[in-house]
Amino acid sequence: MTVSFDTFDRLKGKGVAAYQNGDYLAAKSYLVDAAECMIELAEAAKTPEARRQHEQIAAELIELVRDCDASAAGGRRGKPAPPGRGGKGGGPRQSAKVEEGETDASDWIVRDKPTIGFDDIAGLDDVKEEIRLKMIYPFAHPELARQYGISTGGGILLYGPPGTGKTMMAKAIAHEIDATFFVVSPAQVMSKWVGEAEQNIRKLFEAAKAETPSVVFLDEIEALVPKRQSDSSTVMQRVVPQILQELEGFDRGGERALLFVGATNKPWMLDEAMLRPGRMDAKVYVPLPDAPARYKLLEIHFTGRPLADDVDLGALCDRLEGFSGADIKNIAQQAAQRPFLEAVAGGEARPIAMKDIVAEIEANPPSVHPSDLTRYEKFAETGK
Repeated sequence: MTVSFDTFDRLKGKGVAAYQNGDYLAAKSYLVDAAECMIELAEAAKTPEARRQHEQIAAELIELVRDCDASAAGGRRGKPAPPGRGGKGGGPRQSAKVEEGETDASDWIVRDKPTIGFDDIAGLDDVKEEIRLKMIYPFAHPELARQYGISTGGGILLYGPPGTGKTMMAKAIAHEIDATFFVVSPAQVMSKWVGEAEQNIRKLFEAAKAETPSVVFLDEIEALVPKRQSDSSTVMQRVVPQILQELEGFDRGGERALLFVGATNKPWMLDEAMLRPGRMDAKVYVPLPDAPARYKLLEIHFTGRPLADDVDLGALCDRLEGFSGADIKNIAQQAAQRPFLEAVAGGEARPIAMKDIVAEIEANPPSVHPSDLTRYEKFAETGK
């Protein structure tokens, strides 16, 4: 079997269709093949996050295979409802809407009330101010916004290198306007439940509009709204227009206005239609931490840990230029392990020394290559 996402989509589609028609034997065969295909794709994934998402989809397909066995053993006939979160026969009865073939969005859409605000994010003052001007002030001053015809809500794209705090920035946006934070990953949209991605998108936005003010956050958005090509899978050809339609349907001046935040490390992979005004009204580059941000990050990650008198955070700040926030967090953790392991081995417990931190900086170069930064700067100028 040739392993590709198109092959996976084809097998999954046939499996779901057979399942919904009550042909559990055929459904099981297709779904097993689809799961094996996704496992191979997971093994070939280039990033741990992609591998995790692929493995999650494979696990959910296997759960659907088990439901096929249970359904066949129970002698059910006709079109069954897709399994709920339990995924097993004999569980609690689902709502009438779910019995008719709908999925219950409440079992996978995550709602949160973030406690992280802009004051909790180190540095990036220019980024924060840009977001305030374009998105937060209209929420905070609705009467003035109406007076001057300023739209409330809309879409914002946060893009930049990995590990720069885009997710934390999205949470801070929700906190600043006291909004409910809806967070969902592409894997959840595409796999809960398999074959119903467009319905999942619609239900996500319906849930958000019911709890205004609200922020819908979609990380790794390029995985859900990639550039469409003639050979794109049929699933993506349906999902991309559904998302665009939902963004067009924002009530930007009324009581149900909401804010959509997409985050990506690869903005050039997004569909061009997603990037135009009216969908993504603001595109904000979240760069590597500047000097004040690096200093604050060092303070955060070394707080509560014993430091030797020779540790100079200012000097370390200079050495860490070009490092992401995630890089700095890792260096702090690795530096703390050095005296810890010495103490575990029977040595005297000592504070973290400057040499420990410098050694980790030299052993762990920046995760973001300068050529990547050049590409982000080009996208900021040209949008491509």
